[in-house]
Amino acid sequence: MVQTQATGDGGITTIRRRVDYSETDQQGVVYHARYLVWLDVARTEHLRAVAMSYRDLETAGVRLMVSELTIRYRRSARYDDPIRVRTWIRTVETRRVTFGYAVEHDESGLLLATASTALFVLDTAQRLSRFPDDVLARLRPIPDPVRL
Repeated sequence: MVQTQATGDGGITTIRRRVDYSETDQQGVVYHARYLVWLDVARTEHLRAVAMSYRDLETAGVRLMVSELTIRYRRSARYDDPIRVRTWIRTVETRRVTFGYAVEHDESGLLLATASTALFVLDTAQRLSRFPDDVLARLRPIPDPVRL
């Protein structure tokens, strides 16, 4: 997998990568489920940038479980395309957080897909829980920069 690192400001983080051959079908188009992996990486890096790493959350006894996912494919990403995934927090509550995503061609800026994921906060026994106060204070929602 290509190394990724989040950059960003204004409540949006961006990861960049190039589409690997293994992520495509015989036509050279990215297989639809690969976008979900990109969203997961982008969300992980966003949390690392604004609050704390997943590892640190787990050490603190917090687990995040995806409860909803929506994705809208707009254009095909293809083998060797440079892409970026912009991520932000749409809403946050004590027990739930919703992220927004824009997957874009990194050179042309064309919007390839938009998505949203909602995650519940669980404890180590997989029971509904709450974000620790210090984490909750760092999770700041912003208006969607693109129409999802």
